[in-house]
Amino acid sequence: MAVADWLAALDRRAELRAKAGLTRRLHPRAAADGVVDLAGNDYLGLAAHPEVVAAAAQALAAYGLGATGSRLIRGSTEVHHTLEETLADWLGTDRALVFSSGYLANLGAVRALVRPRTLLISDAHNHASLIDGCRISGAETVVTPHADVAAVAAALAAAPGRPAVVVTESVFSVDGDLAPLARLHATAREHGALLLVDDAHALGVVGPDGAGAVAEAGLTGEPDVVVTATLSKALGGAGGVVAGPAEFVRHLVETARTFIYDTALPPVVAAGVQAAVGLARSGAGLRAELAERAAHAVGRLRAAGLDVSAADAAVVSITAPSPEAATAWATACRDRGVAVGCFRPPSTPDSRSRLRLTVSAGVPRADFEHALEVIVECAP
Repeated sequence: MAVADWLAALDRRAELRAKAGLTRRLHPRAAADGVVDLAGNDYLGLAAHPEVVAAAAQALAAYGLGATGSRLIRGSTEVHHTLEETLADWLGTDRALVFSSGYLANLGAVRALVRPRTLLISDAHNHASLIDGCRISGAETVVTPHADVAAVAAALAAAPGRPAVVVTESVFSVDGDLAPLARLHATAREHGALLLVDDAHALGVVGPDGAGAVAEAGLTGEPDVVVTATLSKALGGAGGVVAGPAEFVRHLVETARTFIYDTALPPVVAAGVQAAVGLARSGAGLRAELAERAAHAVGRLRAAGLDVSAADAAVVSITAPSPEAATAWATACRDRGVAVGCFRPPSTPDSRSRLRLTVSAGVPRADFEHALEVIVECAP
């Protein structure tokens, strides 16, 4: 194919996406743009907390901007190891391993859990990183209906004697509902399977001392549970973590391509996240405020006649009539100084488009109330 033909084909695909209301655009923001942020994932308002910024600044002065290499070459610093020990202690696991993103952590974790003949059982609403992890692993994958424990049990029963891994988010990233983790774990254990839980949207938000939904479900330290999470949501930073048995983390260090061949998380970020973990662990008041705001948002939006998800954590999802309507709704909100998430296929696990609100305890209460009014007034 000639270059001109290739570029023309890309233009045609863009036109088809535009007709379907699926065009995506970047919207650069200034450092202080004055927008009420219900789109970002800074649940506890820690990204710009003075203690977090101070810790990052100190690491920046000591180490410079980047890690300068992969973790196995020159990229491991004392900051990384301290953070991993802190995360393992918080999550109640033997060990934890920090990756440069939550996406890479999930890819590495899923691949490392696969052995010959392994069956992966993946929830239909799982995040793209888990879906891609299943695909890249090359293992047979059964996609089960959302949060359907009976379907998981049936899939496991249909593959007796095979190694298996049940793969799920804890708080699902699109609708914000909570997976039935205790029942999933009991079902997995009954069939000798492992359970992989992406706790990204729960870490810092739910559970004892904010240790996440795995801890809330009473599964802390279980040897057949592996936990992943991003450090970019409630902790306000970047990076990802995989936590679990020491033997599994050793296996990741020695075999995970997304760990071995990737430049390490910058020490400046690791230091900021370390400070954020301390604030999150002691942030019971922040979590209580977050839960109250999420419940209030659901009540206010439902009272306005909108189709709103339950708020099991801090994600609130509102159904839009169409991709075009979702885009127009989000744009109208942004024009009035309120940032909301706009989720359309293929970013949604079904055919529905949504606005997604990520509630933050760091937004002033008056601004939060104003933002809810704007969302209602701009509704299609």
